[in-house]
Amino acid sequence: MFKNKLNISLSILLVIIIAFTGCKSKYEKLRASNDTAKKYREAVRLYEKKDYNKALGLFSDLVTKYRGSAEAEDLSYYFAYTHYKLRDYTTARYHFKTFADTYASSPKAEECRFMAAYCFYLESPIYSLDQENTIKAIESLQLFINLYPKSERVAEASKLIGNLRDKLETKSYANAKLFLDIGDYKSAVIAFRNSAREFPDTKYAEEMEFLTIKAQALYARASFEIKQEDRYNEAIGLYNEFAQNYPSSKYLKEAEDIKKSSEKAIIDVRKLIALQTAEMKAQEEKIKAAEESKKEDIKNK
Repeated sequence: MFKNKLNISLSILLVIIIAFTGCKSKYEKLRASNDTAKKYREAVRLYEKKDYNKALGLFSDLVTKYRGSAEAEDLSYYFAYTHYKLRDYTTARYHFKTFADTYASSPKAEECRFMAAYCFYLESPIYSLDQENTIKAIESLQLFINLYPKSERVAEASKLIGNLRDKLETKSYANAKLFLDIGDYKSAVIAFRNSAREFPDTKYAEEMEFLTIKAQALYARASFEIKQEDRYNEAIGLYNEFAQNYPSSKYLKEAEDIKKSSEKAIIDVRKLIALQTAEMKAQEEKIKAAEESKKEDIKNK
């Protein structure tokens, strides 16, 4: 009884292995064949069945053989989308762009130009990483808008550009804040100002203006005494602009405290410089008196 069940199980397993091997063998035989028409039909069938890995194998075999033929345009279109479906966006982007450049008059050229830009968009990393692809995605999407200003995809392209600019905006803000966090106050002031200039409508505008005041005051405090008054005055000027721009800001109280401490620091540094000046003058007079005394002694001898 047990032996019969074992034989049945082995037989079923053997049938499955043979069936699997047969299917694989059929696909491999087709890849090795020169029947390009059959190979193309099977590639399209596999693509529509969402078996993109096998479809890619067949499309790859056909690309060079169909070059210059009537079917080359559709094959190039499928080839680009197969890479896209497999999430190989770098290769897909290349083939979408190649299609748009090669078949500029094709009804599918607009779509492929957009998809090339969209692949750049999908390759844009999180804001903390290098944003080269983000910038290239913006350029590609803007090129699409310029080439097809009446396209129904313009609205989507504009939205994608907005998302990408938000990412650049966040990176700019984060980089400036990092300078403040590590104590490089001069660089922080410059970075906050540059960020505000580059992104005038940034959602971080209010916070960045406040942080600029803070960074400027800390920069003043870390400076040599002789330079502190001018730099504290700069912080006070920044506060006045901030209070005018954001009279109800949640940062206003803290900003006002910075202004008051800056005003006090100016008084303190003036006193310190005056004291140092007086001490230097007294020292100079002491040295001068000693020299005069020395000259008198020499004269009397």
